Amino acid sequence: MVAIWEPANKFRIWFEIEAHACDAQADLGVIPIEAAKAVWAGGGKPYTPERIARIDAIEAETKHDVIAFTTELAEQVGEEARFVHQGMTSSDVLDTAFAVQLTEAADILLTGVDRVLAALKSRAIEHKDTVCIGRSHAIHAEPTTFGLKLAGHYAEFQRGRARLEAARAEIATCAISGAVGTFANLDPAVEAHVADKMGLTPEPVSTQVIPRDRHAMFFATLGVIASSIERLATEIRHLQRTEVREASEFFSAGQKGSSAMPHKRNPVLTENLTGLARTVRACVTPAMENVALWHERDISHSSVERAIGPDATITLDFALNRCAGVIEKLLVYPDAMLANLNQQRGLVFSGRVLLALTQAGVSREDAYRLVQTNAMKVWEEDADFLTELKGDTEVTAKLSEAEIDEQFDLGYHRRNVDVIFKRVFG
Repeated sequence: MVAIWEPANKFRIWFEIEAHACDAQADLGVIPIEAAKAVWAGGGKPYTPERIARIDAIEAETKHDVIAFTTELAEQVGEEARFVHQGMTSSDVLDTAFAVQLTEAADILLTGVDRVLAALKSRAIEHKDTVCIGRSHAIHAEPTTFGLKLAGHYAEFQRGRARLEAARAEIATCAISGAVGTFANLDPAVEAHVADKMGLTPEPVSTQVIPRDRHAMFFATLGVIASSIERLATEIRHLQRTEVREASEFFSAGQKGSSAMPHKRNPVLTENLTGLARTVRACVTPAMENVALWHERDISHSSVERAIGPDATITLDFALNRCAGVIEKLLVYPDAMLANLNQQRGLVFSGRVLLALTQAGVSREDAYRLVQTNAMKVWEEDADFLTELKGDTEVTAKLSEAEIDEQFDLGYHRRNVDVIFKRVFG
């Protein structure tokens, strides 16, 4: 990912845009065919540190990056270089190259998402029937399975992948339309040729730049994927807490958790992922603000994109691979999950008892009162929920002991797991 943003790769893309444009101009008879061949022959050499240093030296004088680039290219090509950049403007090169870089970045990010998806699917199937407590407001709610938790994250990353594919397609646009985008000094065939060679689609209507709503959507998509990483990381951080300890990051031999407390095994990777997600999302607002440029162009977006292009893509690439590694090696403790589920002595089955009473003819309001009254004894008196229900004559008047016991069956809560898995994994 870093290599995409290196000067050598950037200048290689700039050169290919210019050289392909020369080919198209030669086909149209605008420039000599020999000139187009000379551009490829003279300028097509690798952008070595020496060539890059020369471009930087020229830019230090001209204060213009594209002019510095074309000047150095002319030094390599010779007299025929006068035909380079015919009818083009700087944004034709810069915007088209940025589109190439972002599509290259998207391809790497899609590979990272695929690794996360593979890890989540594997661990979800492994723990499809591993019962654990579901929580709402961080408080015990009803039983679920750890596999279902992971399946939910898998489905979220699937949506993220689809969004990223769409964002890649939307950003893969080429603009070779000249000053203010009118093609006054260019045949639209040049743009079509360059787009085809660079794997892009011609921008339907550019001003002098590619409209930045495309870029805003691209970076917003990266921000959403980062948020999905953070949601998964936050779940693991909670599950690794000493009081919970249902799952934890892998702790390798020789790893140290604290400089002061040798016993510590901290969720450092998922805390790191939480911070990285913030960094990626920090690139979204500037991308949104880049949409509103003055008239046919200004360059207020340029400085922003030189920062957020590398920052967002490199950071998210790192985060995706770190996230996948965490899931692949995640330590899961089924016994602790079951112990935590039973911690409140049956309260997690209160919803089933409520429904059973309504099915037995009790109004929902009265059923809720009966169940809550007995549930509060567990909270306040350290009682056992099942025992309290069986000792409540109002409850036993409607439900037999066997019927009450039936509501405490863990298997009931897993009865549709296969249905959900089929929806998610096919």
